[in-house]
Amino acid sequence: MAVHRPWDRPALWLGFAALASWGGVALALLSQYRFDMPPCPWCTLQRLIFLVIGALAVLALALRPAGARRALAAVGLLLSLSGVAAALWQHFVAAASDSCALTFADRLMQGLGLYDLAPSVFVPMASCADAAVDLLGIPYAFWSLALFVVVGAACARAVQRS
Repeated sequence: MAVHRPWDRPALWLGFAALASWGGVALALLSQYRFDMPPCPWCTLQRLIFLVIGALAVLALALRPAGARRALAAVGLLLSLSGVAAALWQHFVAAASDSCALTFADRLMQGLGLYDLAPSVFVPMASCADAAVDLLGIPYAFWSLALFVVVGAACARAVQRS
């Protein structure tokens, strides 16, 4: 006999994924503009990934076919994994270099035209070494990594429950 759990619905997991993703970007912008923590290219790439995951989750909420909802949640899960990779790369590789100009993150963001489209959100204002700061004793990139894990888990649960 199946147990009915009203909190265990795909729509709730997708809504949580959207809110958490966009909330993470809001906190990054608060950190940037209120607490003078300028982003590097890898930081802004992670912002883009969070924004796309949130948009996909909202789109999935609007769709009725379970297959389409499941597919978008699965893409959100894959993007979460790419965000984990970006956060790890930022912390362990990029932060050790003097410059992150012309890295994959910088070239991708520039190639997508995001520096011109939304400079207040996407233009990097620090090198990766300068952006390697701690928040409450934890590297900022690890906060992002943790949020990607949580959002990815929500997307995975939405895939499973759809």
